[in-house]
Amino acid sequence: MKEWRCHVDYSCAVPGSPFPVPDTRSRLHRIAVAAIRLLDVQLLQRGEPVRLGLMLGYWTAGPEDPIELVLEAERLGFDSVWTSEAYGSDAIAPLCWLGARTSRIRLGTAILQIAARTPACVAMTAATIDHLSGGRLILGIGVSGPQIVEGWYGQPFPKPMARTREFVTVVRDILRREGPVEFAGEHYQIPCRDGARAGRPLRLTIPTLRSEIPIFLGAEGPRNIALAREIADGWVPLFLSPHHTAAYADSLLEAKPGFEVACPVTVVLSDDLQHAMTSVKWSLGFYIGAMGMLGPRRSNFHIEMLCSMGHEGAIERIQKLFAEGRREAAAAAVPDELADDLALIGSAARIRDRLQAWKESPVTTLLAGTRDPVALRVLAEAMS
Repeated sequence: MKEWRCHVDYSCAVPGSPFPVPDTRSRLHRIAVAAIRLLDVQLLQRGEPVRLGLMLGYWTAGPEDPIELVLEAERLGFDSVWTSEAYGSDAIAPLCWLGARTSRIRLGTAILQIAARTPACVAMTAATIDHLSGGRLILGIGVSGPQIVEGWYGQPFPKPMARTREFVTVVRDILRREGPVEFAGEHYQIPCRDGARAGRPLRLTIPTLRSEIPIFLGAEGPRNIALAREIADGWVPLFLSPHHTAAYADSLLEAKPGFEVACPVTVVLSDDLQHAMTSVKWSLGFYIGAMGMLGPRRSNFHIEMLCSMGHEGAIERIQKLFAEGRREAAAAAVPDELADDLALIGSAARIRDRLQAWKESPVTTLLAGTRDPVALRVLAEAMS
């Protein structure tokens, strides 16, 4: 983001405005404040073109090697390629496989799940990949949701922010190699304070190519986004709409210069709009149903973010249908407006038109989720 800041005093009316100082309790004032704050965030971004990245995600239809697609993205000038993980293929192995056959494109994880690895393991992995790739790694990490953390990794989900803060602190300490690492946190202790008590503090044995490998956080919810702004170099949202940005405007206001927002966006190039919409709705239906939480105890910020866009009733219906095993009905229940807000869908002309909203948003890198090389070319041309 740009280094200058536009300061706005939200406690009073704008000088010269025909509006009087408003009652802070009024609905109109709350709307005005949200609009001004959003403008402030957008001004931070203005002047820097949105970069393009390729979001490969994780394997969904079995093992794959999309190297031709990645090489095409690199040829078109895409800035980065990203892999993910859930409870199937991991994020690291495919990224290394692709990185060995590319030369310029940056290599990002979106995201490495911290429940799967210790901070020391992640730091060792990051240092190794960064050397082998010539300094191209972007280390995207995150907690994931309670279904994965507890249902797959068998770890407790509570206190995800405190766990994330400790995790990032330890990873950075290891990569900086300023001395043997000692850390006494609630979630991580180095050396281990239990067990045989035979361990002593150690220092990473290999020199790092970059001691400050960029760390991005996968985060949703105002407090989590604010944490990313505080301790990370970038933010990877899961569900972000350029048409509903007030929810995170405050969280980005104090972002440091250079802070990045790398946003995954599904791209479906097709002249059959309804068919394209259906594929996006299937994906959303699965995520909302399989990864979301039923019941009044809501601790899934991904679901909360979708509800904040005005679709709470639809979200609850999707979860209920999915829990009943009615997956087709769950996908059909995803509102068209929600699918269209979160993705770039339709003809080349329609995608170019709707891309404008993303250019005007706080997003710095649009991570195109597609396996269509023609769609990559459409995006590259629209951004040139």
